[in-house]
Amino acid sequence: MIPVTDPRIEKYLLSLLPDDDPLLREMERIAREKGFPIIDRLVGRFISLLVRIKNPQLVVELGSGFGYSAYWFARAMNRGKVVLIDYDESNIDYARGIFEGSALAPQAEFHVGDALIVGQQYHDIDILFIDIDKYQYLDAVAAMKPHLAKDALVIADNTLWYGKVADRENDLDTMGIRAFNQQMFRDRDFFSTIIPLRDGVLVSQKIG
Repeated sequence: MIPVTDPRIEKYLLSLLPDDDPLLREMERIAREKGFPIIDRLVGRFISLLVRIKNPQLVVELGSGFGYSAYWFARAMNRGKVVLIDYDESNIDYARGIFEGSALAPQAEFHVGDALIVGQQYHDIDILFIDIDKYQYLDAVAAMKPHLAKDALVIADNTLWYGKVADRENDLDTMGIRAFNQQMFRDRDFFSTIIPLRDGVLVSQKIG
C-alpha cells in the first residue's frame, strides 16, 4: 500500500475545515463505528466546490452508501435534485432519515437496487458520482455516458485505490480501477484529471 497523502498533511487540511454540521458529525461517527467507507470531509468539501461552480440540476450517485456524499452534494446545490442509489435497503433507509432531519429532503430521491440499471432511468445528468464496486467502474461509465448532459462532470472516488494502482497489485478491484483511469484519460469525449486527495478523486468533463 502506498499512502496517497501524508497523514500530517491530511490532519492539517482537516484542521482548516469548519465543524458546523451535526448531521455530518453523526454520519462520520456511524462510519467510524461500523468501519463503513465514506468520502470524508476533504472530498466532501471538494465536491461541494464543484457543485458551486457547476450549479447542476441533476446529480446521480452510483453507490450512495448511507447518504454521506449525497448530503454534501445537496447542501451545496441551489436547486435541482440528487439521486441516491444503493443496493442495501438499510443504507437508503438511513440516508432518508438523515435528509428528513434536515431542510434538504425535497432535493433528494432514493432508490434501492442495481446502480447501473437504476441510473440509466435518468437523462441529462449534470454530475455523475461513481462509488460502487471498483471492478464495475468501467462498466458504469460505459452505461451512463449516453445519459450525461453536455459538459457534464463525472466524479469517481477511490481512483488511486490505496496506491495499489501504482504497485504490482493485480486483484479484480485494482485492475478495474486501472482500466477505468486509462479509459477516462484516453477517451476523447472526456477531459480528465485525478486529484491525489484522500484515496484519489477522478474528475472528468464530458466534451464530446
